[in-house]
Amino acid sequence: MLRGKHALVTGGGTGIGLAIAQSLASHGAEVTITGRREGPLKAAESLRIHPLVMDVCDEASVVDGVAAAVAARGPVQICVPNAGIAEGRAILKTDMDFWRRMMATNLDGAFLTIRECLKSMTTTDWGRVVAVSSVAGLKGLKGAPTYSASKHALIGLIRGLAADYAAKPYTFNALCPAYVDTEIITRNTTSIMQRTGLPEEDARKLMTDLNPHGRLIAPEEVAEAALFLCGPHSGSVNGQAIQIAGGEV
Repeated sequence: MLRGKHALVTGGGTGIGLAIAQSLASHGAEVTITGRREGPLKAAESLRIHPLVMDVCDEASVVDGVAAAVAARGPVQICVPNAGIAEGRAILKTDMDFWRRMMATNLDGAFLTIRECLKSMTTTDWGRVVAVSSVAGLKGLKGAPTYSASKHALIGLIRGLAADYAAKPYTFNALCPAYVDTEIITRNTTSIMQRTGLPEEDARKLMTDLNPHGRLIAPEEVAEAALFLCGPHSGSVNGQAIQIAGGEV
């Protein structure tokens, strides 16, 4: 289905990004995965998955990294800005360093990645941008106003681009998962345990219970939605924020 297509997935060494990369590769795409840590990227390397160390918070790194990927595997026709950080902090405990770090990764990083990928994508006759946002991009997430703001802004970027390119063969959509079983859940579980003294099972259950269907979402479930948006009958789905959230309304 995707043979001959070059995909670039940021934060592609673990979690949702890795699941998306593997799904695209299994359908024939050549996939460049990026991240700041070489170890997870090398561990994920396969016949069609190619690691590239790149920091989405650094403009020069993104410009040079995407250019290198294009030189190696051709125009990027599937762009998946997935790299992000998820951390809650009350507004009165939020300093500018925390605010800027969140925005630099979740919003600026997506902007830079999309901008650089579009330079080659728009030389072709087909392209897909699938950004990984969050249900926090559609509603306020209690205890995480900065994270919520970054993910709302990402959806705004996607919708603006969808309007700009509506008459062209490129689509722009956002995936909005609820709590997904990734390293972020593991880190948040540890943080909750440290703050509350709860045992691990109870700390993890606090997040699991926030998903209406009562379980964590598998990264592969998010990857299936991304795959659909890259499929042969997805051209009329544009500018959407698609929930993978177990019945969240």
